[in-house]
Amino acid sequence: MIRLSTLSLLAALTAAPAMAAPEAYVLDPSHSQIVFSYNHLGFSTTTGMFSGFDGNISFDAEDPAASSVEVSFPVRTMLTGWQERFDHFMSPDFFNAADDSALVTFKSTGIEVTGEKTAKITGDLTLNGVTKSVVLDAALTQAGEHPMAKKPWMGFTGTTTLKRTDFNLGMFAPYVGDDVTVEISIEAMKAE
Repeated sequence: MIRLSTLSLLAALTAAPAMAAPEAYVLDPSHSQIVFSYNHLGFSTTTGMFSGFDGNISFDAEDPAASSVEVSFPVRTMLTGWQERFDHFMSPDFFNAADDSALVTFKSTGIEVTGEKTAKITGDLTLNGVTKSVVLDAALTQAGEHPMAKKPWMGFTGTTTLKRTDFNLGMFAPYVGDDVTVEISIEAMKAE
């Protein structure tokens, strides 16, 4: 009787469907942007952007908290809309980035699901050679088949606020705002 019960249990377990593994996605660099803004002397809000970068997402649909994201790109891919501002940001006053070896990286360390399509993503952000833990308020905007690419696609947004002084980028603070608002919008396609 015990042997029969054990065999029945084993048969039931082997017949049960396997748990789905996380799926790998890669960022679509043509539709992924990071926009940052800060207060300039109280007179205006100045913005800049990073675009055209690569990254990887491991997405677990059954357990989103087990997902992860990793992004890395040269700080010199920054777009400011004004060459003199870009040159100043790349100077020793700020990033001291003479070439593409100065990187911005983000690697998630944990995800707290806060709603059906929202989460707080905690990760290590390395900026200007300084690594700090940051939290992104993230949302899944859409998941499904891309109508033109005909493959699984996902979109996400994220926001956070960084302090320039935390990353040794505090020149002219507090006159030029220390707080930098970061808005992220990315698309990712299923990896082949």
